[in-house]
Amino acid sequence: MQLAGNDSTTAPFDITPAGGVLGAEITGPDLSQPIDAATKDTIYRALLDHHVLVFRNQSLTKEQQGRFAQNYGELESHVGRLRNGKRYPIINNITNVDPDGNLVPEAVNRGPNHWHTDKSYHAKPSAITMLHALEVPSRGGETLFVNMRRAYQALPPDLKTQVDGLTAEHSWEANRRNVGETPATPDQVRERPPVTHPVVRTHPDTGTRALYIGTHIDFFHGMPRAESDALMKTLMDHATQPRFRYDHAWRTGDLVMWDNRSLMHRGNTNYAMADERRVLQRTVIIGTVPY
Repeated sequence: MQLAGNDSTTAPFDITPAGGVLGAEITGPDLSQPIDAATKDTIYRALLDHHVLVFRNQSLTKEQQGRFAQNYGELESHVGRLRNGKRYPIINNITNVDPDGNLVPEAVNRGPNHWHTDKSYHAKPSAITMLHALEVPSRGGETLFVNMRRAYQALPPDLKTQVDGLTAEHSWEANRRNVGETPATPDQVRERPPVTHPVVRTHPDTGTRALYIGTHIDFFHGMPRAESDALMKTLMDHATQPRFRYDHAWRTGDLVMWDNRSLMHRGNTNYAMADERRVLQRTVIIGTVPY
């Protein structure tokens, strides 16, 4: 996105890095209210620097969250379905509460709990995702992030040479298979056919390079399946090391915004799912074709 000529050092709010890996907490803005161009740009610069932003003590309706998200692009629709068979709404909930209000004692949609970058099975994958914590458990249920820029930079030279220029096939169908979900329907396969993306993608706004992998990948092009699977395991084991990771412990009112072009993430199911509610309100922004 095009940025105005202001400097983040003059931000009308505080930006506190979460640590040396990624993530920052932003204190000050009320995101339920419209923001001006300078604030919008300063937030985006902070996102490019830190990859994950945490806004505490927010109280956002779906409409208010959608309005804030639209500062950064077009809202994205979803191919997935709810338990009642209806398509996820554009602004939807990540939750263990079923449509009838009952707690679900185990993860129904397993995909979010595996390492991935949102919608990499799209020709134009997600740029930015936002989750707003409406209800959170007393313990557990974190969202985990890994810095894929740092993971790429830290690859051994021979492995970095191998992945530079390599491409991978991503698909909704492979994602369902990889996480142990029910198979994609023929209609879903037609709606989201396989796409090819580079294994190392260049950020469209910063020019930095990052590994672009995760559970949406079926295989790497140009190698036998066994070799492809082995390489995927090597890259995933490398990228998800603790030295590249930030774990976000949710508080009610958090709005967490992240850059899918620079990281992977997953949810954690280590909470009393049958006893405590976890409701995170989600908006996703359409990105650009990876290169």
